[in-house]
Amino acid sequence: MHLTRRTFAAVAAAALLLPLSACGSGDDDGGSTDASGKVSGDITFQTWNLRANFKDYFEGVIAGFEKKYPGTHVKWIDQPAEGYADKLSADAGGGTLPDVVNVSPDLLAPLAKAGLALDLDKAAGKYKSEYLQGAWTGHQVPGMSGTYAFPWYLNTGPLFYNKSLFEKAGLNPDQPPKTYDELFADALRMAKQSGGKVATLANVPTVEDFGRYGVPLMNEQGTGFAFNDPKGVRLLTKYKELFDAKALDTQALTATPESSGKKFLTEAVAMNPGSALDLGNFKKNAPNLYKNIGITDQITSTGHVNMYVMGVMVNSRTKHTPAAVAFAHYVTDAENQMSFAKKVAIFPSTAGSLDDPYFTKEDGTDETRVRIAAAKSLKNAVNYTPVLFSEQMKTALRNEVARALQGKESPKTALDNAVKACDRLLQQQG
Repeated sequence: MHLTRRTFAAVAAAALLLPLSACGSGDDDGGSTDASGKVSGDITFQTWNLRANFKDYFEGVIAGFEKKYPGTHVKWIDQPAEGYADKLSADAGGGTLPDVVNVSPDLLAPLAKAGLALDLDKAAGKYKSEYLQGAWTGHQVPGMSGTYAFPWYLNTGPLFYNKSLFEKAGLNPDQPPKTYDELFADALRMAKQSGGKVATLANVPTVEDFGRYGVPLMNEQGTGFAFNDPKGVRLLTKYKELFDAKALDTQALTATPESSGKKFLTEAVAMNPGSALDLGNFKKNAPNLYKNIGITDQITSTGHVNMYVMGVMVNSRTKHTPAAVAFAHYVTDAENQMSFAKKVAIFPSTAGSLDDPYFTKEDGTDETRVRIAAAKSLKNAVNYTPVLFSEQMKTALRNEVARALQGKESPKTALDNAVKACDRLLQQQG
């Protein structure tokens, strides 16, 4: 898929409702969980919209693997981004799921619940120390023991802010907000100073925002959501205050990441999340903004920024478990991840890779500055979006947040209703 921060985890998992015939893990046609045997045999490897831009890279990785393990053959399949969840569902139900599959955590969860994802803690636990802890745990499923995919590439990004707009509001352009209290105070001041013409933020809070604020998102058993606690209500109440003061953009209720980006580009909004890829866009399409661009860290109350993580899953029913596990590990090992990260603005999930000079050595460019800052923050970043949080749940939360901001419900009632709706959808996932 397109490797930008904004589209990194955008494909819906809600459609991945596996037929009952795919459920359960005790079928006698299942593969072996023992990955210690000889690495040999023919396996299939499926990626997610990567062939168009990275054909040579993946063909090189496959050739390297087949050379390292004579007697293996990897057939590479690439699926388009659109309909990927449906394709996985159909393959899972029809028994045609490839041996090694590119997944995001939300697409992984139903496959793991159906017994179709190999538990790597059991089959490949010796490799765990090779990966960042937050990336490895990103492929665990609440309510289940085990880890169900190798971590692959990561992404995160800073907050960009418009120094000129900060200065016009009487704020120090070299001291952007570092805490939520500072953010809310600065936003209210900017709205007041501009007569409501300049908002600081363009998006309503999402589940990852609640996570960054320190709100517990699920109970410990993974059986229900918990973001309607007092801290969650406090965050939504603050956003309601911003919305009323026009410190939150008036179109935030219907905003998309793309429309929010355009608002920032036209200098109607003072802050917006992004990645190093955005800097080139600013330079080309908004030179005045680029001249006044400020770069700061994501705001978080937990000390951990949010990250997006992709994974590589092994089909538990593969007939060649040693080869499938070896290949999934090979694709995601430090050398191959580092090579991939230098071709596109993503980050490796392997331990130690982020200490490479590519991620630590300044060269005076803003692009490198963003890359270095992001790499540093990723070392202890977490994926706040719960693995079990489907697209339908995101919609339910967004709808209730909108009702609260419009004054149709209190923040407490809105979050209570959102939790009820998400819990109901969670039970339907089964």
